[in-house]
Amino acid sequence: MKKTVFRDQHFLFWIIPILFLLGFYFFPMASIFWRTFGTGTNALTTNQVNWTITGKAIGFTFYQALLSTFYTLLIGIPASLLFGRFSFRGKNILRILSTLPFIFPTVVVAAGFNALIGPNGWLNLLLMDMFQLSTPPIHLLNSITAILIAHVFYNTSIVIRVVGTAWEQLDRKIENAARMLGASPWNVFRKITFPLLFPSISSAAILVFLFDFTSFGVILMMGGAKYTTIEVEIYIQTMQFLNLKMAGILSFIQLFFTMLLTFISLQISQGKQIPIVPVIGGEGSKKPNTLYEKVFVFIMAVVLVILLVSPTAALLLKSLLSYSTKDLSGVLPSWRLSSENYSGLFINDRQSLFFVPPITAVKNSMLYAAGSMVISIMLGTFIVFGNSSAGRSNKWIDLIIMLPLGTSAVTLGLGYLTVFSTSPNSIRWFPVLIPIVHAIISLPFVIRIIQPAVQSIPENLHHAAVTLGVPKHKLWRIIDLPLIKGPLITAAIYAFAISLGEFGATSFLARPEYPTMPLAIYRYLNLPGAENYGKAMAMAAILLVICGIAFITIERLQIKNKGLNSK
Repeated sequence: MKKTVFRDQHFLFWIIPILFLLGFYFFPMASIFWRTFGTGTNALTTNQVNWTITGKAIGFTFYQALLSTFYTLLIGIPASLLFGRFSFRGKNILRILSTLPFIFPTVVVAAGFNALIGPNGWLNLLLMDMFQLSTPPIHLLNSITAILIAHVFYNTSIVIRVVGTAWEQLDRKIENAARMLGASPWNVFRKITFPLLFPSISSAAILVFLFDFTSFGVILMMGGAKYTTIEVEIYIQTMQFLNLKMAGILSFIQLFFTMLLTFISLQISQGKQIPIVPVIGGEGSKKPNTLYEKVFVFIMAVVLVILLVSPTAALLLKSLLSYSTKDLSGVLPSWRLSSENYSGLFINDRQSLFFVPPITAVKNSMLYAAGSMVISIMLGTFIVFGNSSAGRSNKWIDLIIMLPLGTSAVTLGLGYLTVFSTSPNSIRWFPVLIPIVHAIISLPFVIRIIQPAVQSIPENLHHAAVTLGVPKHKLWRIIDLPLIKGPLITAAIYAFAISLGEFGATSFLARPEYPTMPLAIYRYLNLPGAENYGKAMAMAAILLVICGIAFITIERLQIKNKGLNSK
């Protein structure tokens, strides 16, 4: 539906977003290009690029992304069938717990698996107690296995969201008709169900591959020094070797592939879908009747609990425990319930002059997240209304807007470092840049949430308001904003949660005296001692709870909006 009433405001809506994107996205990207391929003193020389390291980083990036995507689909598609076709006790709770990991920061994921399968993790402690072992028998951290498990944990929720929702909305009458005509269950799936779900599966697969391809925190914290992707190598070349030339080369190699994947994903999502009949919520689900169905539901539920729920539970429990070198008998080390890990966030144990209380990181993250939320919501609202007031959606504008989605956070951090570190004492302003770069990262998500709500507003409301004397330049504020209040709140919560857990770009910009929660967790996980480990668990648990509350709030808002739309 064309928006014609306030089309003359089209350029007014775009002024601030265009200036913002030029200054804080395109300029940093151009700076990387100039420092990498520029002439004169900035000219690229062959001795600045180690092509062996570059080739290994590119090869491992594709290798781990392909494997991670394969295993994620291997778990995610059956899980989508579980939620899309079957009704069972505890389904809604399991769905929330299974889709919750996607909003978790990478440091929380790493901390969760550390609490579960790390040297002091529950699984190792259990085996050591059962078999009276003195050393941990399981060594999964710092391995490709740990990376793959973490990626499956992190991205299975994408497949469940995309494919499971599509599966739930498929009209079962089509499949039942084929069964009545003599088709076997396998032929029904192969010739009817799978073709209908193929666009959703393809879209989910590309999204999963894109997130695995640009993975930074998981590789850095779960893989160790032995495994480096393009993202990790950019970080190493910049922060350890100060080789901005090689970091720039790697950034543009990654940027090329991520932009290509983003474009393919947009084409699939906007492509022609096979028409299906929407069904009422729950109509496509049934209780498992046969033995095979009951076994499938039970096994998949157990797999999801072990893979997606147990790391979260292990993290929360570990944060509430304190480690003693000896138990009451004075013989064996033991764990006991305590709040010491949380109270330790306020205490300078070693009386260091350079100590920054971990609770300061919590306050900083909250401030950065609030600033990022305000900026991204303001920009996203202007962009959506500007695109709407143009009268039709411009695909080129949509592609430009989604460019930050295809740009890794590490590349953005490198761009900001090259642009804003040229003047003396410029580093003191880096904390101001953190909410800005967080807003750039969350902006595509904000736009995708708000845009459908704005496009669904009937044009006759604007005409009626103009007839009643409402000025055209006030229509968006008086008519549209109240109607999209729900999506705006959802987008704001998403932006807040994304900022809280952002790790890649922040690692380039954060100053030691102004840490964020993810950086503090990463630092404490890499420090020796049970006290540091406990503080890492406590901070990760706090971040986990905040993100969990945000996710549950989003879920309730979406359910509420669906209920209002159905009335």
